Amino acid sequence: MNEIHERLRAALHAELPAAFQLRRELHAEPCVSGKEEPTLKRVLDALPEGEATERVAGTGALLRVGGEGLAVGVRGELDALPIPEETGVPWASRNGAMHACGHDVHLAALVALTRAVDRVRAPAPMVAVLQPREETHPSGARDIVDSGALRRNQVGAMIAAHVQPVLGAGETACTPGAVNASSDEFTVTVRGQGGHAAYPHLSRDSVLALAQIIVAAQQLVSRDADPMTPTVVTFGTVSAGSAPNAIPGQASARGTLRTMSEPWRHQLHHRFREIAEGVARVHGCEAEVRITNGEPVLVNDARLAEETGCILVDVAHHMPATLRSCGADDFAHFASVVPSLMMFVGTDTASGLHSPYFLPGDETVTAVAESLLAAYLAAARVIGAGVSQE
Repeated sequence: MNEIHERLRAALHAELPAAFQLRRELHAEPCVSGKEEPTLKRVLDALPEGEATERVAGTGALLRVGGEGLAVGVRGELDALPIPEETGVPWASRNGAMHACGHDVHLAALVALTRAVDRVRAPAPMVAVLQPREETHPSGARDIVDSGALRRNQVGAMIAAHVQPVLGAGETACTPGAVNASSDEFTVTVRGQGGHAAYPHLSRDSVLALAQIIVAAQQLVSRDADPMTPTVVTFGTVSAGSAPNAIPGQASARGTLRTMSEPWRHQLHHRFREIAEGVARVHGCEAEVRITNGEPVLVNDARLAEETGCILVDVAHHMPATLRSCGADDFAHFASVVPSLMMFVGTDTASGLHSPYFLPGDETVTAVAESLLAAYLAAARVIGAGVSQE
């Protein structure tokens, strides 16, 4: 470990007690997507006074420390979920929302790192990216990218860490390549001809047609997708009719299409439409398919992943892990414009993400902060070697 790294790590650990307290304050007063202003204010109050602060995406902000030149962007999510908390700790939320996805942990670790970089002669400037609306659409990350804020703040690389209870405490995944799937939502509306349940031959059964579409669409995974390309077709809601003795004239379903391949993503949409429309037609019905694009595939920069992993193993003694998931994160929008790295940090909890009982301990704040420091140092090397955004 070189001198700068030693000083940064010492400064980071000096900030951790305050970060633990900040995490509790944020956890006790969570704000849901689009209403993050109180959380933003508290985080900005805890951050050092940077060279520049820019408001973005409505309830978000960017704060820069460390001087001029290409900077490392570090993302922290501001929003909580509309889940009533059931952890029972004294600092539990009581407003019907909850940091059930670890965003309070991420923010506290981000503040500790920003303050450490501000105190020590760091190898590269840092931009704290305080992002709203990670949990909902429209995506806060996409709005920040579209605003040009990364370009204005000379962000040459982006990093982030996410707590992940499928990994054990002490494990951190810095996996190169695709690590999260694209996630797109669809609505299928089938229109037939309603009628009496006793006379199905006089009707065009929209429910039967939709049921066949649901079954046929699963063949996209088993017969259309490359077996080496993870693909998910999930129908989450189905609705039709209001009476048990009537054939409804219309039936609809909503769901999600996910894949780890951006080229196949567009083909998947095309084939899904073909199957829905074709199966409906065979049953004498018509199908209307609407697909709303969500997050793209999240692709980690290979060099960032390798260098960060080496630092974590050698210095912070984190155990290396590999994790790819068909979950989605709008951090992918940052990764589409600058070299980026999303890490997954293990935590020992009895409950999983989005559970009303999810509650990582202080040691997870430390682990996330160390992971962010390692990735910051790796990214400083990468942008120092001439990698910049297009």
